[in-house]
Amino acid sequence: MAAVSRLTRALSEERASILATEAIQLAKSGKLDVAAARLREAAVLAHDNVDVQAAFIALHDGQSTSPLIDLCRRYAHYHNNRAGDDAIAYLRSSDALNLSSSAALECLKLVLEEPPSKLSDAQDAIVSELARGNLQIRQYLATRLIGSTTEFFEDMFARGDESANILRSVVLEAKLWPSEHVRFRVEADLFVLFIAKLMESGHDYDGRALKGITLLLLADTTRLYQHIDEDAFDALLTSLDFRLPADVRGQATLVITKFMEVSELEAQKYFSTFITSQVAKSKAEPLIIAFSAAAQLFPVASNITAQLFLTQGFLQNIMPLLQQKFTSQVVHDSFLALINAACVDGACRKAIQEHCAAWLSHKVSNGSGRQPQMAATVLAKLRTANARGAGEADQSAANDNVSDLVDIFQKSLVIEDHDEKNISDSIEGLAYTSLRPEVKEQLAADPKLIKALLSALEENPTSPEITIGGLSIISNLTHYQPNLSEEQKKMSQLKAYANENKPAYEISELEDDAHVEKRCTTLVKAGVTSTLIKLNKTPSSATQQLTDKILLSLTRNKSDRGTIAQQGAVRLLISHCQLRNQPGQHKALPPPSNPTPSPETQNLSHQISTDAAHALARILISLNPQHIFPAGQTPSITSAVPPLAYLLKSPASDGPVFSDTGPRDLLPVFESLLSLTNLASASQDVANAIIRSSFSDVEDLLLSTSHERVRRAAVELICNLVAFPNGIILYADGSRKALERMRILVAMADVDDDKTRSAAGGALAMLTEYEEVRKPMIEDNEKIGRTIEVVLDMVSDKDLGLKHRGFCVLSNLLGSEQGRGEAVRKICNEHSGIETVKSALRDVREQTVLEIGVGVLKILMGRT
Repeated sequence: MAAVSRLTRALSEERASILATEAIQLAKSGKLDVAAARLREAAVLAHDNVDVQAAFIALHDGQSTSPLIDLCRRYAHYHNNRAGDDAIAYLRSSDALNLSSSAALECLKLVLEEPPSKLSDAQDAIVSELARGNLQIRQYLATRLIGSTTEFFEDMFARGDESANILRSVVLEAKLWPSEHVRFRVEADLFVLFIAKLMESGHDYDGRALKGITLLLLADTTRLYQHIDEDAFDALLTSLDFRLPADVRGQATLVITKFMEVSELEAQKYFSTFITSQVAKSKAEPLIIAFSAAAQLFPVASNITAQLFLTQGFLQNIMPLLQQKFTSQVVHDSFLALINAACVDGACRKAIQEHCAAWLSHKVSNGSGRQPQMAATVLAKLRTANARGAGEADQSAANDNVSDLVDIFQKSLVIEDHDEKNISDSIEGLAYTSLRPEVKEQLAADPKLIKALLSALEENPTSPEITIGGLSIISNLTHYQPNLSEEQKKMSQLKAYANENKPAYEISELEDDAHVEKRCTTLVKAGVTSTLIKLNKTPSSATQQLTDKILLSLTRNKSDRGTIAQQGAVRLLISHCQLRNQPGQHKALPPPSNPTPSPETQNLSHQISTDAAHALARILISLNPQHIFPAGQTPSITSAVPPLAYLLKSPASDGPVFSDTGPRDLLPVFESLLSLTNLASASQDVANAIIRSSFSDVEDLLLSTSHERVRRAAVELICNLVAFPNGIILYADGSRKALERMRILVAMADVDDDKTRSAAGGALAMLTEYEEVRKPMIEDNEKIGRTIEVVLDMVSDKDLGLKHRGFCVLSNLLGSEQGRGEAVRKICNEHSGIETVKSALRDVREQTVLEIGVGVLKILMGRT
């Protein structure tokens, strides 16, 4: 046998050498394609033959102008996998920018000439990279599809996910096709071929087929949904098997949901027939598939799924079978998944409680694998729902039952050696049970659990079950009860009595602000902010909303704000607000003399997260802006202004002043004003940004609100803004609007609240240093008398700070030019100005104030 083998090898070597020689001769005569074919044949016989290698080099030197062609030839002809990997690296490097279309096409043909089974996985990436970056390649693929759709599809599908996906991209690129009619034909053929692949036995390529089905159906729903018949729908439902990968089940769910949107009645008929027929078989495998499909579709088709679940006799018959005939763990796991999903429906919960409660309790104690956690999660949902509106005795019993389940979830979560599914079950159970006040306290008091929860979130950022469930737990722990007015409490009480429930405002003492604040501080110290930042590197909408809600609660406690800011919350909150923003944000802004809402601010109404903006405001109230926003780093300090400005917007611009829950919540407004006041002192650029985006809204607040603290905060902000040129211009441009603004400031200096008077007085003291401001004030015959009265009241105030401001304003007005100062002196004397100033100076010991006051008195007495 050895001699025969040596003889065979010698003959192969000889034949390979002859073919190599022929290849060189053919190449010299210009017959490159034939020469390449001869050389491939020689390589198959003896790829390591010296003559073959020499011929390859000769042929390469004679025709190759691109290193990529060399790599692809070595990969395709000689199955050199290293060359294939190098080709991928080349295509993903900047060198690929110099690749000509003809060279790219030659590389593609080299790969496609070889059967997919003879090449490594690198072929998939090479084909997709070539097609993605080159129009001529995509044109070639379109031509091949027109010529033989089925054959070319089979070839590309076998090469890998990306190659199959390229076909979907090509068929949707209209410019590649001679006509829309041809494109539609090929598109429909491809869709049917992808469905056929899904329907083939086995699940080896479900993900690849489903991705093609999904993307094509989403792109052209109205034309393609008609190709989904009952057999295809059954194949889609089979792909919901809970044993399959999550991405496969997700793609199948997306396709089914889209089909239900455009063909609801037909989809419901297919679904009902499938589930009924599978259950009727009374065999393990059909039951697993039926339970899996129903569980997966419960959230998106709850009406029809609940009807099937509540079919008379279903639960009554299935429970004995599970306990006696179908003892397989997989069957039980799939049924647990079903009843867990069914808890979304009240009638289903009642049925589960009636027929499955004992079985679930048994699974908690005796189940294997995930079953204890899954069963406990279902029981938690049942008991949490049943306890709502229950009497005190029933409520107490439910609390005890839920506490037992919490222990299970806690123990499961803190075990180090667990898989993602067990974590998911435990977190889902805690997400429900942590709605209860006593459970919140129990969880917050367990540092090991908090650490395990944060670790689970950080280690599974791409698992929506863990991410959303974990964030829901944190949100429950940090949730503050709303502050209700007496009127709102009465309305809540009336509604509760009408529904025969306890009044909603009678909350547990474990839910008061002190307990919630303590839980929030515990989480901050445990590093929850860092975890939130890691989760939001690629956030979903749900992740972002929960994060914003959590941070809003965490920032309520002033002592925790510094820690939260140090851990990076400011950058995260600003990014969340910017994510909601739309392009075209940086448009021309109106001049400072006429501050109206800027275009970018007007477009923020339904884009900025109120929770994110409010949390940002809380952090920026008392911290030094220079520390939070170091110079030259991002985000810049001005990027914080638009979110804060949004909180000041009038409800008329984005909703009713009164909602179902009562009047507008002014807390975000108040805290935004405080934070803007703090930012305004940072620099002129920040002040200008605030003026452009917010000043008109601040003015509206002064005129529309009677809330003392909001009005005070608005005046304090104005006081900080008029320290800068653009703030002064608002009051000094000689317009009627500027005069009205001065009248408002004078009115604010006459209110009962001392802090509001002080801020208004400070603004008046700065503004009246300018003749452009003083002139219209003094010439305002309607109000100048009242203005002098208000200033004299400030002078006579017991508060030294307010007295100082009054003297400054009076001194500035008396120093006005062109006889206007004399007019002020006369008006002051008409209002007993000399006596008021003398009286005010009697108790002054502060030298600076005394000097200004004496100077005012001299002017009033005509001694200067």
